[in-house]
Amino acid sequence: MHDSFLTFRGFRYLSFAGLLMLGSVVAYFWHSPVTAPNGGTWLGYTLGTIGAVLIIWLTLFGYRKRTYNNRVGTLRGWLSAHVYLGGSLIIIATLHTGFQFGMNIHTVAYVLMMIVVLSGFFGVYAYLRYPTLMTRNRASTSRESMLEEIAELDEECIKVADRIDSKVHQMVLRSIERTRLGGGVFSQLFAHDGAKDAVEKTKEMLDKVKETNERPQTAEMPTMFAMVDFLSGAGGQESEKLRQLLDLLSRKKSLASKVAKDVQQQAMMDIWLYFHVPITFALLGALTAHIVSVFFYW
Repeated sequence: MHDSFLTFRGFRYLSFAGLLMLGSVVAYFWHSPVTAPNGGTWLGYTLGTIGAVLIIWLTLFGYRKRTYNNRVGTLRGWLSAHVYLGGSLIIIATLHTGFQFGMNIHTVAYVLMMIVVLSGFFGVYAYLRYPTLMTRNRASTSRESMLEEIAELDEECIKVADRIDSKVHQMVLRSIERTRLGGGVFSQLFAHDGAKDAVEKTKEMLDKVKETNERPQTAEMPTMFAMVDFLSGAGGQESEKLRQLLDLLSRKKSLASKVAKDVQQQAMMDIWLYFHVPITFALLGALTAHIVSVFFYW
């Protein structure tokens, strides 16, 4: 049975985080401060210290992930602890505050911590869901192979379009130019396949050729109608070439859709880090200000 980071060593870190949260809850309800519960009581300081140590330790995961010769635990174990102990901060930090919030640096630190933890939960969801979807979408091939096949189909489309008409050639070129696959993370989220429009236009051309022999009488015709005008007086050879082009464009559309979905799913696995990491550093700054203000100004 595969031991994932969630089930690592029989849910070792889930058990540890659960005991930590349970102990915090029991201590909170057992504790009887003179005033309302807050971070300034002995329990508040204790929970605050535990939370601060956890936050600092959790930020070390990024360093551990990039240190391949580190022998202090396995990377899967670190990730498991990162997820479960990070989640436990919701309970520990909330009880540390004693539910006392206001317009101050202490509440800012708490809010930033909650954002970091919740964005981390999305990261767990993304890494559990999207790799499986990507494998299923690729159907035992690689993104590189699909991109190579798309490039070959583009070349074939251009060759066939050249044998039909210059305007069809321009239409195919525009569909290739409008295909945007890959790039940065944000570009991947909006991956676009220009073959879809070309397929629809080509289908409409064929329908027009079949339905009418009348030539459009407009002074300036869009590309599609110019092609209908050309093909309406042509023989079956041009129609056959058009059907060949349609087949090539349809194959490219299917393949490009798979690549677009693949890069979008990859982007969903990566983009949350562009949010999670900067907010983590903001949290460290707010946490430092919180600690300094408590010990030097209270």
